[in-house]
Amino acid sequence: MLGPVRAWLGEQELNLGSPQQRVVLTALLLRRGRPVTVGELVDAVWGEEPPTAAVSVLRTYVSRLRKTLEPGRDAAGSPRVVVSVADGYLARVPDDALDLGLFERQVAEAEKLRAAGEESAAADLLRAALGGWQGSPLAGLPGPLAEAERSRLTEERLTTLETRLDLDVQLGRHRDVIAELTLLTAEHPLRERLCRLLMLALYRSGRQAEALAVYRRTRGTLVAELGVEPGAPLRELHDLILAADASLAPSAPRERADAPPDTPGPQPTVHVVRPAQLPADLPTFTGRQDELDQTRALLSKDGAPPATVVISAIGGMAGVGKTTLAVHWAHEMADRFPDGQLYVNLRGFDPAGAIVPPGEAIRIFLDALGVPPRRIPAGLDAQTALYRSLLAHRRVLILLDNARDTDQVRPLLPGSPGSLVIVTSRNQLTGLVVNDGARPLTLNPLTPTEAHGFLVRRLGAARLAAEPRAADEVVAHCARLPLALAIVAARAAANPGFPLSAIADELRDSHGSLDAFTSGDLSTDVRAVFSWSYHGLSAPAARLFHLLGLHSGPDISTPAAAALAGLPLRETRGLLVELTGAHLLTEHRPGRHTLHDLLRVYAAERVLTEETPQERDRAVDRLLAWYLHTADGATPLLIPHVVRQPLEPMPSSCRPLVFTTREQTLDWFETERQNLVAAVHQAAASGRLSTTVQLSAVLQGFFHLRSHLHDWLDTCQAGLSAARSARDREGEAWLLANVASALTGLGRSDEAFEHFQQAAALCQELGDTYGTARTVARLGKVYLETGRLDKAVEYSRRALTAFRTNGSAWGEGVALTNLGDAHQRLGRFDDAIGCLEQALTVVRAIGGRWVEGIALDVLGTVNHRLHHHDDAIARYHQALEAHRDVRNRSGEGSTLGSLGDVLLASGEPEAARASWRQALALFEEFDHPDAEKFRERLRRLDERTAGSRPDPAGGRKLTLPTGDSP
Repeated sequence: MLGPVRAWLGEQELNLGSPQQRVVLTALLLRRGRPVTVGELVDAVWGEEPPTAAVSVLRTYVSRLRKTLEPGRDAAGSPRVVVSVADGYLARVPDDALDLGLFERQVAEAEKLRAAGEESAAADLLRAALGGWQGSPLAGLPGPLAEAERSRLTEERLTTLETRLDLDVQLGRHRDVIAELTLLTAEHPLRERLCRLLMLALYRSGRQAEALAVYRRTRGTLVAELGVEPGAPLRELHDLILAADASLAPSAPRERADAPPDTPGPQPTVHVVRPAQLPADLPTFTGRQDELDQTRALLSKDGAPPATVVISAIGGMAGVGKTTLAVHWAHEMADRFPDGQLYVNLRGFDPAGAIVPPGEAIRIFLDALGVPPRRIPAGLDAQTALYRSLLAHRRVLILLDNARDTDQVRPLLPGSPGSLVIVTSRNQLTGLVVNDGARPLTLNPLTPTEAHGFLVRRLGAARLAAEPRAADEVVAHCARLPLALAIVAARAAANPGFPLSAIADELRDSHGSLDAFTSGDLSTDVRAVFSWSYHGLSAPAARLFHLLGLHSGPDISTPAAAALAGLPLRETRGLLVELTGAHLLTEHRPGRHTLHDLLRVYAAERVLTEETPQERDRAVDRLLAWYLHTADGATPLLIPHVVRQPLEPMPSSCRPLVFTTREQTLDWFETERQNLVAAVHQAAASGRLSTTVQLSAVLQGFFHLRSHLHDWLDTCQAGLSAARSARDREGEAWLLANVASALTGLGRSDEAFEHFQQAAALCQELGDTYGTARTVARLGKVYLETGRLDKAVEYSRRALTAFRTNGSAWGEGVALTNLGDAHQRLGRFDDAIGCLEQALTVVRAIGGRWVEGIALDVLGTVNHRLHHHDDAIARYHQALEAHRDVRNRSGEGSTLGSLGDVLLASGEPEAARASWRQALALFEEFDHPDAEKFRERLRRLDERTAGSRPDPAGGRKLTLPTGDSP
């Protein structure tokens, strides 16, 4: 809770749902085992303006939290975390399971230690307590409760921090805390205790004038903003410092184990010159306004010198423009550092391996500062001490370009405030950020607008305006990488008679290689520049990098990368950290990595060079098998009673993921959706026909459930083609039916009929009675949706008989639901109710919650058409609960639409509008064809015209589950 609200079960982080749902959990946890009423929870989430259905939504949140926090809730003896009590709930979570509880206990123990005179132990315990904070408490949570508690907890943290700093000053560690206090007083200029501690620390460090300046600044702020004078303790300290009172003398420091070494002794006096070593600014510099704004924010707008050493660490992949940005910003800021500018290229990624060691860089700087060679001491420590002494009380801008790592940089940092250090590196300088307070800035490729501006500055606006499509293509092929754009722009500028379209053709013809981005100069050859980072990797990380060139999806997870490389998960995670640190890979979400387009091409080139065809095939086999086995093992959590096809065993070095909840399964499928589609096509393109058939068949349940209709059709068509090529008749029959179902969802009924008929004929030829039953049932559903209701009744009855003969209760429940829907559309309400009640009995006996939701929805429509509006509303709410339990978003949207219909018929137009808006939002989320229907309903309702009430029996589309179902 001391940061973003997160929870774990063992070592696995849990998905706590929406921000509002996490507010509910937070409210329960903050009460520490005492009940929270429903009304209090509503106030916590929404404040004074809760939605109409707030209580219902709140109970949904609680239900979801229980499923997440109590995965074994139904098992005997399993723990109950969220418990219902009277008119509310309570959370049974021990204090030692909360970081907030641990923080409060440590603070209380520190108070006891301080009272007992054990100040050093108290300070260390407070330091540990503060180390558990992960940023702003309850970060990202909305609502009045979160806002109030965030303020309270932030105040507790600041008070604890002040106490820890007070103890450090008492213990004689005043020099250690000056930098931290300087930052804190800048952030909280009205907190007099912080000001008092900073004044005392400065005075005890021999900096009386600075201590008095802090008082003047604080007094000025208090008078200007609040109209009050400083409090008595601050005024008294000011007077004592003016008088140099002996009572302020520091006690002997009691050093911690991690205290810094002693400051070196006096250094020889030298004459310091004003160096100006910055390279020339690039005259065609363009773009990067957001990044420049971030860097400018590191310095005060009023031109005041920095209160600490300001360090900016600019990182990013090779060729992204780190040095160009750093030099441009340095020139922009140079006049704010009157004592000069120092620059050194540390050559951290030099192709010849000529890395500049820190000692050599310091000697370059000492020479620039006017130190005669004979006065430069021997030894790195002594040279560093002299360098820092020369920079003390001066304002110098220092640009450390192309650093390899933190160890190369740290000796070059000034030891006193007032200077600005800019560091560029292809590696993430994490140590510099953690230990030295550097502000990281990671450069990404240019935006499309910036990339066009880049070309305009080099080629002129007229040339781009004459061929806008060619310009767009050049930008796309260069993947917005500044180095690639510069190479192409140089070729175009050198040949002004070449049309841009010809250059775009060259880039297109070299697609799949970096040949178009070569040049005679290694420093501007994209392939060579990439290689310098690549050859700096450890051998295992280099192997993983080039194997990533075999992955066809847009990003890759850590487990998938482990399968690709055939390595344990833990080892793979470390290699991915190395690749990310080298900016050869981007971790765009926790545990998910992506390659820049040109780095992907480079990886693909390297894997062809460095791996045998057999090993490349084995790597792709491992990856595709991992996707297939993970998806297949997860499918029963989406579609109970699914008929699963036997798969080939997994390679011994791969471990598929295993899920325990439906929510985990759906989250994985959604996250991996684009990769799974790409995997189907990669399997097809590489001739892995069996994998193509199996993976496309496994995915159809997820695509149907989430209404990813285009992906469903795309992968099923690829699988169908593979089945036919492999002469897999069973796979062909299965995929014919799935293609037909996807076509049905897309409203292409004529094509669907044709595929269903082919599937039925093939099932009969193969003697597949279950497949025949499934296909007949799906044909009945198509007849139902196209209004051929007598045919729908006929085929649903045939399917019902066949499913009962096969002993498929799931299929029986589906057929009864379809038959009931056909009867209600024909106005045979008694027959409809009979079928639907039977369906509910059958599916509830087997836990068929998905079909139950659809049957309840149709019962709601029957009651609506009978004008039993209250019963209809009740059924629709039951259906919504079932849909949400299984996360059937399409079913939820359809039922919300039907609920809006009956609410309008009941004289509640505003409630109807709200329900239709929810339905529209759901359908727009996955680009469902029914979205337009609800836009039209809302438009007609807004116009308040006659006949605005939609036909409750018309235009409804509820999707039944696939897989083992029709």
